[in-house]
Amino acid sequence: MGECGAPGDVNSNVLIARSTGDAQLDKAVWQWLSWDKNQKTKEQIESLLQNGKHKELRDRLCCRLTFGTAGLRSAMGAGFCYINDLTVIQSTQGIYKYLERCFSDFKQRGFVVGYDTRGQVTSNCSSKKLAKLTAAVLLAKDVPVYFFSTYVPTPFVPYAVQQLKAVAGVMITASHNRKEDNGYKVYWENGAQITSPHDKEIIKCIEECVEPWNGSWNENLVDTSPLRQDPLKKICDCYMEDLKRICYHRELNMQTNLKFVHTSFHGVGHDYVQLAFKAFGFQPPIPVPEQKDPDPDFSTVRCPNPEEGESVLELSLRLAEKENARVVVATDPDADRLAVAEQQNGCWKVFTGNELAALFGWWMFSCWKENCSEDADVKNVYMLATTVSSKILRAIALKEGFHFEETLPGFKWIGSRVKDLLDNGKEVLFAFEESIGFMCGTSVLDKDGVSAAVVIAEMATYLEGKNLTLAQKLIEIYETYGYHISKTSYFLCYDPPTIKRIFEKLRNFDGPQSYPKFCGIYNILHVRDITTGYDSSQPNKKSVLPVSKSSQMITFTFQNGCVATLRTSGTEPKIKYYAEMCALPEQSDRSVLEEELQKLIEALIENFLEPDKNGLIWRSA
Repeated sequence: MGECGAPGDVNSNVLIARSTGDAQLDKAVWQWLSWDKNQKTKEQIESLLQNGKHKELRDRLCCRLTFGTAGLRSAMGAGFCYINDLTVIQSTQGIYKYLERCFSDFKQRGFVVGYDTRGQVTSNCSSKKLAKLTAAVLLAKDVPVYFFSTYVPTPFVPYAVQQLKAVAGVMITASHNRKEDNGYKVYWENGAQITSPHDKEIIKCIEECVEPWNGSWNENLVDTSPLRQDPLKKICDCYMEDLKRICYHRELNMQTNLKFVHTSFHGVGHDYVQLAFKAFGFQPPIPVPEQKDPDPDFSTVRCPNPEEGESVLELSLRLAEKENARVVVATDPDADRLAVAEQQNGCWKVFTGNELAALFGWWMFSCWKENCSEDADVKNVYMLATTVSSKILRAIALKEGFHFEETLPGFKWIGSRVKDLLDNGKEVLFAFEESIGFMCGTSVLDKDGVSAAVVIAEMATYLEGKNLTLAQKLIEIYETYGYHISKTSYFLCYDPPTIKRIFEKLRNFDGPQSYPKFCGIYNILHVRDITTGYDSSQPNKKSVLPVSKSSQMITFTFQNGCVATLRTSGTEPKIKYYAEMCALPEQSDRSVLEEELQKLIEALIENFLEPDKNGLIWRSA
């Protein structure tokens, strides 16, 4: 969506008075000032215009939001490429237009709208207000809207879409992003996030109707329209009831003396995690008082992402020590992801997403095996992971006989594939992405931190009865199925041309259209480039995974058993790297594997990313 605004009559008097000398920019300014009814964001554009800040005006007004791995996501503020009242109205108008075309029963089945607790005073912008405007667009067009009366975890929206048989749903959230950001996540009727071609078709529809319709600004419609229903109680009750399907040791949970601390990172998770623990028969987890209630400033953490580890878990770890609680569970602000820490010998182990996946994979399969019917076929059982995540599930699947599949990065791909498998009579036990996103069971076809938190609590309780910690069990899993030692990190890069140059160099390394054959001293066996669709390991040299031209992603398979991927983030200005040593069960010297992995990562950074030359900013420790 590279164009400024859309066709329309330009008020020449306004333009003469405030001309920037650029007709395209003048048109975009006119459109913004004509359409935006939010005084704060309107003033932001007026101020830039009056102060002659034409470059910033162009940056804000001459490009549009596009769908990434998690829907639309950007900073809150004025401009067509920011999240604000006007861009949310435009996006919803486009979705209305597209859904009207796709579903003849759209106005019978309705639409779900949920929101988290983000907000920005300087733009008079909050998730709840944006959700109300989303609902207003649809209610004004006589579409029934299931609008949650309070903030909810992101997983509640896809769950509600399926439960209520709605055609689609939107969650207003930027998940674990910095406080300045917000987002607009769209779910299809199958309960999974939208993928291509829906995202591209919706963008086209948005471009066709950028001027707000009559009624689109009427946020009070959610309080007055008879077409608005509040699904909160029904969805919360059904969700907690469904959760019990993956509870296997209720008696143990009721009797355990094990204590858990939970932090909701100033987000939506507290009430819902408390209810989930109750559903499993547990005493409620101990909340971190300073982080229990919503706070859009995330005032006790430097960033609201539990994936950042011990530095952002400080308050919960100190509380756990004081309360003698061995396990800490941390949900991110919209409660769709989960971090876990365990106290051992006076210090804390914060598990990576890949380590937690090894535990969840072992647990979900063990529980299935113990509880399945006699005629159940293990070949009908599936687990999934994104391609940049650990291959540990593949190793477990090979030994135990179930199926393992990979998808492109982003849970939208997992959700859609899981739905296909379920529709074909398959049983899916677990799916994950390394960035602490887990799907236990199939009640929700998206990552879910609420269910993952209570499943890990039950797992820890069961293991305590066997005199094992989570960390000890993890070692047992690796010794049974082979060590999978992984490291994931990132560099910040705020210059898109630099990012493009880095990846283009890899595609033309030893000459035109020639990928590298070595990385330092390490021999490369295969290269897969998802951006171009190339895969040297396939007979026809074409990638099995779908091509994704909108993002950069290249995977290298090395002769020493390491797999490393470089990719751009779909939600932040980052170049991420993922590297994993996949060893056979008999290769059990962890320290040797870790040393080899570290040396390879150093070679990868030095030879392929060249941070000093390219001005990349290292991830802060």
